[in-house]
Amino acid sequence: MPSLYLLIDCLSLAGPLIASFSPRIRFYRLLGPFLCANLSVGALFIAWDILFTHLGVWNFNPRYVEGIYFFHLPVEEWLFFICIPFSCVFTYYCLDRFDGLDRVPTVTAPVEVAIVGGLAALAVIFHDRLYTCSAFASAALGCLVIQFLGNGRLLGKIITSYAVLLLPFFLVNGILTGTGLPEPVVRYNNAENLGIRLLTIPVEDIFYGFTLISLHIVLFEIFAVRLAIGKSVAGRTPPEATIRKF
Repeated sequence: MPSLYLLIDCLSLAGPLIASFSPRIRFYRLLGPFLCANLSVGALFIAWDILFTHLGVWNFNPRYVEGIYFFHLPVEEWLFFICIPFSCVFTYYCLDRFDGLDRVPTVTAPVEVAIVGGLAALAVIFHDRLYTCSAFASAALGCLVIQFLGNGRLLGKIITSYAVLLLPFFLVNGILTGTGLPEPVVRYNNAENLGIRLLTIPVEDIFYGFTLISLHIVLFEIFAVRLAIGKSVAGRTPPEATIRKF
């Protein structure tokens, strides 16, 4: 029987992957932009994961993985950085495709300064906790990247989409961190985080997840413009209005 972590990966991917071939959605036509974004962002997060595993910030319970490792990461963890981003970008695309994000307000410059400043301040305050500091700092940097590559409207759409994604986030991440299990799949060194848990989920995971998904979305939009500029994909207006021209 497949490992629990592998089942989580596969089940997270299955629904969005099947739905991507729906005639109304046709997300499969945007597989190229997604893969370009995934390779770019995934490489950064895999490197982060390898480093933090080496430093003992977290580790993986052998009880719930297949036992196949690459650079000390189980194969399920590598798949996580494909399956979860695909499902999240697909959800964002559907919200945007069916006008679910049309009324989302633009994030103004003062609001963004407050968000970035608050996250950066928290990173400095908790500089002695590696996961806490890096989670807050990366989220602040992610907001700046979105503003630089896109604009306040895109940031508003991403924040709104991520709020929607928090429901499946709590389901998947809850299981991975031990909700309903005798032991967690991913084990955290509490000396490197605040020790604040939402159910069993470290609060830092919310900001880590925001950075992972937001960078995927902004690069997905950029590559969608580059590879399909001037074209409507599945009836969706191309996202030039939210992406800067370089």
